[in-house]
This record gives sequence, structure tokens and C-alpha cells, in this order.
Amino acid sequence: MPNIKKDGSWSLRHRGVYTPGHPEPYELSRGRIENFLKCKGLFWLEQVKGVKQPKTPSFTMNTTTDVLLKRDADQVRGRATLPLWESHGLGHMIPYEHEHLENWTNSLHFGLNDTFFNYVHEPTNIKIGGGIDDMFLNTQTGQIHIVDYKSEAQGADWPDSTEIKPSSLDAPHKISYKHQMDIYVWVARKRGMDVSDLGYFVYVNAWHKDRKGMLIDDDPSKAWMEFATNIIPYEADTSWVEPTLFEIKNFLENQKACPEFTTKPTENAPYGSENGRFLMEALNILNDPTNKPEWAHKR
Repeated sequence: MPNIKKDGSWSLRHRGVYTPGHPEPYELSRGRIENFLKCKGLFWLEQVKGVKQPKTPSFTMNTTTDVLLKRDADQVRGRATLPLWESHGLGHMIPYEHEHLENWTNSLHFGLNDTFFNYVHEPTNIKIGGGIDDMFLNTQTGQIHIVDYKSEAQGADWPDSTEIKPSSLDAPHKISYKHQMDIYVWVARKRGMDVSDLGYFVYVNAWHKDRKGMLIDDDPSKAWMEFATNIIPYEADTSWVEPTLFEIKNFLENQKACPEFTTKPTENAPYGSENGRFLMEALNILNDPTNKPEWAHKR
């Protein structure tokens, strides 16, 4: 059984497949919670039965912009603001300094110990957490604000005809960004930190319209890309987090059969679930070969 050693004793940590009766807190990242919100069928397959969803290639360009933006903040951390923040009327915000900040940004090992960004919700014995991008200190109020770095390239499909608009949180799929901020505010507050509901998304948006190209450096081994910058405030809503933890705990303990997959748009999955749709269509055809997927009837 998962999370049980060969000698029959419990593993030191409870993670991966849920094991009923395990005494250690069950580690659940904010990404897995998002999976639960989007498609309970896929969540059940992964957390209860150990069937992992297909992996997609890492967004290494996005990760790189995150790293560089944090390095910008590191240069003045605990001492001063950055010109970007000052230009948005936020000159009183400075990068927050803490001895465990590097651990807090480590999403892969969030559950290792309490120096990482996690919190044990005792009523459910779920350890919830993840990896923050950054925190800023409001020097006027003394409160901490969660900061998330985002990168995008608007209009990449039609670069010659698309007007570049300021980045926003309006697109339906960005509800997961908001959930992420909600969870991180909730976790930080539960850890005893004086955290504001107001978080900030720092966006860099790649420019391409009216740009001649990337090979503009005298050094032919270098290429350059321009980004527009923007800071978007977001008022976190943490009211849903704890009720969802109770719902997840009940689900893990009592859901014996795989629930339906999300195939249609929902509030938490505005485009449905592609993996859920694929599995549902595959099962329908395997159960009755005369069935056809919905898209086939439109031809």
C-alpha cells in the first residue's frame, strides 16, 4: 500500500495517494486543490488510485521571468522599493526579507517541514501549501502582501493585427490565479503573519507588434525581447478555502467510485477539462463502439 513501509509501519510523510488512517498530515499542494475544483473525476483517479495525469512540458520561459523578477527584488530586499512599484504609486512597498523566504518559494518540497510554506489544518489533518513567488512589505501599515509574478504574450497568434492591451485578470482561465492568491493569503495568515487581503500580480507582457525582431544586439550570440510591465491589485477571497478542505477530506474518505469527469465549462473550469473530456469520450466508445464523440457529430 502507498505510504506504508515494507515492515508495515507508516511512512514518515503522507503524500501522493491518500492512505486512510495514516497519522501524518496529508500533503496537498494548492495545484492539487485546483485539480479538485476543476474535475473531481481526475482528482479521484490521481489522489485515490494513483493514476497520474499526463505531464505537459514545463513553461520554462515563464519560470525564467519569475526568477529574474525575484532577482530584481532581491537587489533591494528589505531596504528600498523598485522603480516599477514607484511608477504605480506603490513606493511604500518594499520586498519582504525573511530567513525562510527561499524555502517559501520552493513548491516541490513545500511539505518538508515548517520552514517551508505550509499549514496543517488540524480538523482535516491536511497540510496545505505551495511555493510563493514573493512577498512585499507595506512600510505604511506594516502588513505583508503576497506577490505573484506572471508573464504572457498577448496576440501572439495574430501579431500584426492585435493591439497590445494592458494585462488583466479578466480572462476566464485566470480564475486559477485568483484561487492561488486566495490560498496563499489564507496559509500565510494561518501561520501567524499579518497579511493583507490585497495581493499583487506583477505582469510582464511580451511585445511583438511593430517590433523588427530580436537579433538587435551587436553581439550575434544574443537576442532580446521587450516586455510591457503592469502591477494588478487583487482582493483575495479566503472564505472558500476551509470549506473546500472539509469537502476534500470527506471526498478522500468516502468517495468509493470515480465521479463524472468535467467535460463542460464550469465556474472553476471555464473551458472544461481536456483530460476529463478525453477520458469520458474514450469510456463512452469503449462501452459502446457505436458512440461517437460530440465533435464528430458536427462534421
